[in-house]
Amino acid sequence: MAYLTSSRISIVIPCRNEEKFIARCLDSILTISYPLDNIEVFVCDGMSDDNSRNIIEGYTGGSNSKSESNRITLLDNPSKTTQHALNLGINRSSGDFIIILGAHAELDYDYITNCLEAFSKDDKLGCVGGVIENIYEDNQSKGIGYAMSSPFGVGNAFFRTGKKEGYVDTVAFGMYKKEVFDKIGLFDEELVRNQDDEFNFRLTKSGYKIYLSRSIRSKYYVRSSFVKLFRQYYQYGYWKVFVNKKHKTITTLRQLIPFLFVSWLILGGVLSLIIPEIWVLYILANSLYFGLVILFGLLKSINPMIVPSIWLSFFILHISYGLGYLEGIWQFVILNNAPKKKSEQLTR
Repeated sequence: MAYLTSSRISIVIPCRNEEKFIARCLDSILTISYPLDNIEVFVCDGMSDDNSRNIIEGYTGGSNSKSESNRITLLDNPSKTTQHALNLGINRSSGDFIIILGAHAELDYDYITNCLEAFSKDDKLGCVGGVIENIYEDNQSKGIGYAMSSPFGVGNAFFRTGKKEGYVDTVAFGMYKKEVFDKIGLFDEELVRNQDDEFNFRLTKSGYKIYLSRSIRSKYYVRSSFVKLFRQYYQYGYWKVFVNKKHKTITTLRQLIPFLFVSWLILGGVLSLIIPEIWVLYILANSLYFGLVILFGLLKSINPMIVPSIWLSFFILHISYGLGYLEGIWQFVILNNAPKKKSEQLTR
């Protein structure tokens, strides 16, 4: 199949203050198996104030460049947000296929080739992606990563769990046909979070399919901050309601589980104070949940230095997303308000 070596590939990388990771990301592209003459890279930087821009500029051409033929381009993203970075890069792209990549990620040696092979499975495919391999900085990040790769932690997000090969509703670091953007438009610039999920929802709604292949691999460096994890998933829950309201539908059923869990914790706790009989049910149900936290944590690791971090990460994932979703319902559905300004500040 000629397109396996002849297709033009564009890679778009949103970036802001990623001095620890951006070089690894770009190096993984420059050492990939696919012909580099058919690859162009756009690093869309949100005006980084660390050393990221200096590092990127070392790859953008000139006498000291690691990149030949200026195939890596640095673009300024004064808006500083991911959705604007994505659209900035896509608008500059000339590729037949476009990869959306994170600055915290590295592509596997055969990533592009395996993506193109996956497209041959079905003419209706608009996007393909694969499984993330988490890379850890310390035991705390390992606990967070283990929780985020567990079905108990993230449900049927198969690109994290690796439990499925086939048609899915979303992937990470997906490769898209350029025609998809021509048909359904770009990423929604109102969305600070969930812009990829919302885009993939529009993609499948328009008749395209998304395929996850376990042969498509990438690495992702997991952050080691429980506070940032809480803020990140709180925003995911909050913005998911905004997406639902825009589309007048629940885009995925898994998003409701943390919301129902948090609602149960609050409502069940109040009712148990009023109706004593509910107290027993409340204790039993919560005991079951914490029993599952312990069980699924031990299924990921029995290392006493890691397991407590997994348990805490499970709780943070569920509580933060549920609380964010609850606030989203209050803000967007009940009060019919626009997003709060503070919710537009990224937590990474």
